[in-house]
Formats: sequence, C-alpha cells, structure tokens
Amino acid sequence: MNRFLKPVFTVKFWKELLIMTLGMSFGAAAVYYFLMPSKLIIGSMSGLSIVLAEVLGSVGISIKVSTIILLLNAFLLVLAWLLIGAEFGAKTVYTALILGPLVDMWDKILPVERILQGGTSVMNDPWLDLICFVLMLSISQAILFRINASTGGLDILAKIVNKYVHIDIGTSVTVAGAIICCSAFAINPFRMVVIGLIGTWINGIAVDYFTDTLNRRKRVCIISDNHEEIKRYIIEKLERGCSVYHLEGGFSGEPKVEVVSLLTQTEYASLFNYMKTQGFEAFITAGNVSEIYGNWHTKHKSIGK
Repeated sequence: MNRFLKPVFTVKFWKELLIMTLGMSFGAAAVYYFLMPSKLIIGSMSGLSIVLAEVLGSVGISIKVSTIILLLNAFLLVLAWLLIGAEFGAKTVYTALILGPLVDMWDKILPVERILQGGTSVMNDPWLDLICFVLMLSISQAILFRINASTGGLDILAKIVNKYVHIDIGTSVTVAGAIICCSAFAINPFRMVVIGLIGTWINGIAVDYFTDTLNRRKRVCIISDNHEEIKRYIIEKLERGCSVYHLEGGFSGEPKVEVVSLLTQTEYASLFNYMKTQGFEAFITAGNVSEIYGNWHTKHKSIGK
C-alpha cells in the first residue's frame, strides 16, 4: 500500500493535480459556454451527452448534460479497466470524472443565461462559437497531454478500438469523433452537423499545434574554440546535458569541436547572451524540437554540487 501512497506525498503529484484541475476547468468552460448553448456537436463525449440530453428530454426524461457526461465517462473507465487492464492511467480516471462537476461549477459561478441575453448562443454565430470552443478545448487538451494526461471520454474509446480492431490511434479518434458528430442528426439540421464535422477536424489540427508549441525545445549546435567554457556553462549553470563531437572543417581541414544540447527557449536565450557577453566567436545553428523521449526533463547537476 505504501508503494501506491508514496507519490501522493510528492510536490510533483500535487503540481500535476493542480494543472489537471485547471486544464479541465478551462475545457469545461468551453463546453458550457460555447458547446451547450449553440448545440454544436463536436466529436467528443460532451457532444454525445448533449444529443442524449435532448433526445431524452423530448420523451419526458430530464437529465442534465453534466450528469450524462459523468455517467458516460464512468462507464468508459470501467470498460477500459476490463478491456485494457489495471495499468490504465489514474490521471485519465481523475480528469474524466471531474468534467461533469466542473461544468456544474461554471453554471454556479456564471450562468450562461446572463451572457446570452435572449440570444441563441454566446457569439450568436455557429462558426464563431465553433472557433472559440475548439481553441479553448485544444489548449486544455495540450496542457493535459504535456503532463501525460488526457480528457478521457473519446480518448478511452479510441484506445479500446485501437487495441481490438488494430486501427491507428489517430484514425480511431477521428472515426469515433465523426460517428458522434453524425449522431447530431437527431437534434440538429444538416448544416450544423457539417459544422460539427469541420470542428472535429480543426480540433485535431489545433491540438497538434498547441502541443508542439508547449513542448517546443531548441536543439542547439555550436562550433567554437571556446567549447570547454560553453560546455561548462550548459552543465553547471543551465544544468543540462550536452554532447561533444570532434570533427574536421571541410574548407580549412582543421580539427573542430561541436557542442550539441537540447534547451528550453529561456535557456537558449541565456546561453546566447552568455556567449555574446564573453565575446566568443562561434558558428551556431538551432532548430525546434517538439518531441523528446528519455530523461531530458531531469536536470543534470554538475559533479561536486
């Protein structure tokens, strides 16, 4: 039991819990203020919940959208536990189950009726509602993906389909989202369904963009006679690792040394400013990297510290 409780007493646990809660709060606001009033059905569990609430309401069964979101996510989590296994991430369990309550939270803090003022949606235009919703939800998803979490719902369904039908995970998300969008024919005209399908496609593009932006790092390659000082600054001041390559100048034929390191934008600016202040002559190339695997996120303390 201590092995499972040990992470609870770490700063990392509470920091990520706060990030997940804030990220999901942002996503819940997007659902409550832009998806629900306009009845836009984007490929998500929230969209399916709106359809079910409308269909059930038409036959006299009144259930809140937030309640349906909670029930659907709870069902999918149980299904995932049985079909995927016990290793299913606890982070997804948490984020999936708090979406419904967070939608209720926004309803208590600032009811959407105060904003509508007789209109049919917050922006009074389905395309503007779509853009606002997709941008807010994509930012929320990107924040969660950055700490290896997800919003649950459709992600769970996609993982199940991926495991048993052997369809690529990205394709699974797109196909499942399109099916949910088509369910909107039960409550929306053809035009609104098409807008929802376009929104599902845009959402995928936006998530990739924000995820790449949040994860972006600089791969810096430096050739300089002051390579020892540069290497020392990277290791001791920036507390990052680096690789050192011995090479030969193609034009001069002289031996050269190249220092290569992966840095954040702030660290790259700090290194560049240090080299400029010291007056080092160097040939520098830098490119953006959006995916890093391994122990890069662990700071490398210099020996003797």
